[in-house]
Amino acid sequence: MSWGTELWDQFDNLEKHTQWGIDILEKYIKFVKERTEIELSYAKQLRNLSKKYQPKKNSKEEEEYKYTACKAFLSTLNEMNDYAGQHEVISENMTSQITVDLMRYVQELKQERKSNFHDGRKAQQHIETCWKQLESSKRRFERDCKEADRAQQYFEKMDADINVTKADVEKARQQAQIRQQMAEDSKADYSLILQRFNQEQWEYYHTHIPNIFQKIQEMEERRIVRIGESMKTYAEVDRQVIPIIGKCLDGIVKAAESIDQKNDSQLVVEAYKSGFEPPGDIEFEDYTQPMKRTVSDNSLSSAKEGKPELRFGGKSRGKLWPFIKKNKGVTPEDFSNFPPEQRRKKLQQKVDDLNKEIQKETDQRDAITKMKDVYLKNPQMGDPASLDQKLTEVTQNIEKLRLEAQKFEAWLAEVEGRLPARSEQARRQSGLYDGQTHQTVTNCAQDRESPDGSYTEEQSQESEHKVLAPDFDDEFDDEEPLPAIGTCKALYTFEGQNEGTISVVEGETLSVIEEDKGDGWTRIRRNEDEEGYVPTSYVEVYLDKNAKGAKTYI
Repeated sequence: MSWGTELWDQFDNLEKHTQWGIDILEKYIKFVKERTEIELSYAKQLRNLSKKYQPKKNSKEEEEYKYTACKAFLSTLNEMNDYAGQHEVISENMTSQITVDLMRYVQELKQERKSNFHDGRKAQQHIETCWKQLESSKRRFERDCKEADRAQQYFEKMDADINVTKADVEKARQQAQIRQQMAEDSKADYSLILQRFNQEQWEYYHTHIPNIFQKIQEMEERRIVRIGESMKTYAEVDRQVIPIIGKCLDGIVKAAESIDQKNDSQLVVEAYKSGFEPPGDIEFEDYTQPMKRTVSDNSLSSAKEGKPELRFGGKSRGKLWPFIKKNKGVTPEDFSNFPPEQRRKKLQQKVDDLNKEIQKETDQRDAITKMKDVYLKNPQMGDPASLDQKLTEVTQNIEKLRLEAQKFEAWLAEVEGRLPARSEQARRQSGLYDGQTHQTVTNCAQDRESPDGSYTEEQSQESEHKVLAPDFDDEFDDEEPLPAIGTCKALYTFEGQNEGTISVVEGETLSVIEEDKGDGWTRIRRNEDEEGYVPTSYVEVYLDKNAKGAKTYI
């Protein structure tokens, strides 16, 4: 099958078809380019998504990633970042192996096509010129033959006319002979041109056109093969990254399988355990006896001896719930405002940090000592006395840090001596989870649950003499009434049956005199003479932004 023999008369259609083939190739190039742009855009969006959900440094969110579920999520984000990288690889490889290569090939194809069809048009023009010459010689031969016939007829007419002179007859005869000779010459010329044209025409249809069309056919077939190879490359570029994408997905699955719910539950215990013992039973107080009743060690009344019990209703107020305290904004050096377990972890972290500083300073001292020895052995390298001041400073820093560490270790030993027995490994592990901030109690006392389920504190006989919060004072004794900083509306009815609380009815509006400090309670007042605490979740608070001590909530 050859276009030169089968399509010898389809020059124009072949020209249109080859142009269509180039258009198809350019369309495919455009398709691949748009695919590379999509891959780049997708990779960029994946990277932005991964970056968006990465934990922020030095934030509370970063602390949450100690849990296995959060670690697995972080691994997923990292794997998605690598996943995005593979889509960038797809874009790069498609650009270099397909788009750039095909664009160069299209330019070469256009030049080759132009050259082939230029040769074809040149052959067409040559055969058309030969045809015109043949037609011209043919018309001339026809014209000369007609002229010779007319001259012969005129001679015969003159020869038959007796009235015509002999000279006129001779002239007519000569003219007829001349025309006859011209016709013979035209005939010979026409015959020669016809033979030449037939030869040219045979070569045109059997040699020139088949050769040109064969080149065009080969060019078109190469284009078809090239686009097929590009499609294979297109698939292969995708196939090459599949193993790496599979590894990324395997990494996500592995991270998911590493989630340990028991470990996360234990981390919650380590993070929030207070170290208090559950409250004991409340002793029965017999009011039928005429004698003065004995105050139970575990009752919720005031633990201070010699002080009368004061209730809300007047301007003098008794001490409120021990676990409710004002946030003074200053953390004691020994972290005594934290519950025992949290205090132990804070102290342990401080000891570890100090030990690291000591090790760092020790390494620096050793380095200076070695350098001084080098200077002593090789005075030309430096003056050993120039290092004495620096060595003294480092030694003093080490001594200072050691004293500081001993102080915190003493506090740590004091706290650990009070806590229930625990293994050394567990003690050290709990030190990994410091940094948790809590608004909580200021001493190590115990009590029963408050109305919202959180613990309260009443100093036991054993712990009363051992641990006392340094900033826990009688902040409500003999103080002026606090100004209102806003209002609140009761969302639910609350029965304030314990000391320090106040009962509210659903829908009631009251004044807010102290906002929630993080312990879940809000201090309110009713009618200027009755105030107390209610659970924050039971009321909807509207703070006055201009009031002193009010916070701005966004």
